[in-house]
Amino acid sequence: MQEKCINSHLLFLENVIEYNTGLGRLIFGVYAATAQQGGCGCWNKLKDKKEVEGKFIEDILFKDGSNKTEKEAKDDKIIVGTEAGFAPYEYMKGNEVVGIDMDIAKAIADDMGKELEIKNMDFDGALAAVASGKVDFVAAGVSIDEDRLKTMDFSHEYVNSTEVIVVNGESPAVTPAGAELSGSDLDGKVVAVQQGNIADIWVSNEEKCKPKEVKRYTKFAQAAEDLKNNKVDCIVMDQYPAEQLVASNGTLKILDGVLFEDKYAIAVKKGNQELLDKINKVIDQLIEDGKIEEFTANHTQK
Repeated sequence: MQEKCINSHLLFLENVIEYNTGLGRLIFGVYAATAQQGGCGCWNKLKDKKEVEGKFIEDILFKDGSNKTEKEAKDDKIIVGTEAGFAPYEYMKGNEVVGIDMDIAKAIADDMGKELEIKNMDFDGALAAVASGKVDFVAAGVSIDEDRLKTMDFSHEYVNSTEVIVVNGESPAVTPAGAELSGSDLDGKVVAVQQGNIADIWVSNEEKCKPKEVKRYTKFAQAAEDLKNNKVDCIVMDQYPAEQLVASNGTLKILDGVLFEDKYAIAVKKGNQELLDKINKVIDQLIEDGKIEEFTANHTQK
């Protein structure tokens, strides 16, 4: 009889597994108090053996054994959105997303005493995610522009970006007209860019250049394939990722010179000043300590 009673208690507790919140704890408390006040010796026996306290509170109510509610567990994490096809800023190393920006993101998480969670997505998707609050911040070689400032705020700029032109070295379709690269070199050309990034914004501005077509890609690898097959005339992109792209695609080459320069910052949801202040503190310290240069060297060594 006693064993049957014990089993009924455990069956009830197992059925409360889904209440992995404060509500579950409330149900547990009421149930325990009722059982004890009713003089249920079986309940006390379970409690004394810690079969209830150990099994329910640690393994059932808190499935990860952390003794934290979902909100508490979420508060211990900070989520960064990125696009891991932009080496050396963010790229895949095995199953891990690494890079300059991820080193910075880790420093931010460490300073805040939080666990860093990385969400790898398309560049445009990452910006949409931070604007809507689905991620806490975006570190993905993000430039500041007026349209983005409407839906997100930006940290202090932490790195300079040099934009270059990549061509098919076997049959270059772009030839600089002068000693320096200029937007007019792209006039009438089919230009590949990463969708939504600063190169996309720049080449889409008719005051800068007048390409025949701007082809937008979520991944530079696909743009490189199309360039090798002469489906596009060139790619406009950051110099560091361009060097990585050319190194893995032998027929491609970077034209001498700089098309334009820019700077990168970290994006947060509009109005999240508390997080922005914390990020700026870390970035300022990393710059002062020479850590940004160290991160860059670590991910650009040949």
